[in-house]
Amino acid sequence: MQLIRGRRHLHESLRGCVVTIGGYDGIHLGHQALLERLREHGRRLSRPTMMLTFEPLPREHFLPTDPPPRLTTLRERWRLICGMGLDAMCLLRFCTIRNTPGEQFVQMLVSEFGVPAIVVGHDFRFGRRGDYSVSELQAAGERLGFTVDVVPPVLVDGERVSSTAIRTALDAGDLKRAERWLGRPYSMRGRVVRGKRLGRELGYPTANLRLERRRSPLAGIFAVRVHGVATQALPGVASLGTRPTVDGVEPLLEAHIFDFSGDLYGREIEVEFVQKLREELRFDSVEALIVQMEQDAAAARSILKV
Repeated sequence: MQLIRGRRHLHESLRGCVVTIGGYDGIHLGHQALLERLREHGRRLSRPTMMLTFEPLPREHFLPTDPPPRLTTLRERWRLICGMGLDAMCLLRFCTIRNTPGEQFVQMLVSEFGVPAIVVGHDFRFGRRGDYSVSELQAAGERLGFTVDVVPPVLVDGERVSSTAIRTALDAGDLKRAERWLGRPYSMRGRVVRGKRLGRELGYPTANLRLERRRSPLAGIFAVRVHGVATQALPGVASLGTRPTVDGVEPLLEAHIFDFSGDLYGREIEVEFVQKLREELRFDSVEALIVQMEQDAAAARSILKV
């Protein structure tokens, strides 16, 4: 799958592609229904398929000091989409197009991308101030010669699947509910960075990942499985937060893998959250923190059956 950074880098082989447009934060079951419909149109028309998405996400741009928690970083979105059978993902800088009127944006899709069909969700809006609706997009398609396929919402247990609902579930520590709506366990991915080696000094060496997002959708202590270290996922316990007992500032994901002693610096790993154990706390002493870490590890081992 091709990653295209900006429409000026669009390869001629992708002209005439079938397109879907949106933020696609989380790539949940609703998003997956859109992508399946996109692939169907690609097969029907014998055309390449492309996701047109944005960085930063629109609400991050409009709410820079209080953005919504982000389910997936760009790296995580890319990794997920790579396994979904699309031909390309085109990344647009939202700040450069935010004031583009909807009609002008549609004209760009026709003149530069040559789209024969566009797949969107039922609540899709775009253009300056989000003033261009699905019905206006359909009317433009009739004038300009492309079809618009509007995919209805996906329901799970009678509730509409959405990124907002998944954020709410994760914030409440309801990982099972989030998993049902995502169609997979919630996880975070990144490259292991060097920390202050405090975990090693306390007897619990950790693989540290920067969150690469302004706000995390969850925090606390978790039983986890770590992918990308061995052929199978390895069990462990992880902390996601600022480490208040040692006066930490930067939020980090720190995963301790049980019974593992290898060097993971620079390796890309994925941490799958299995169950929340507790909230992050400030302890009166490092000794009290170690006692709690031992209890957390025991609880995680019990949950993961190791």
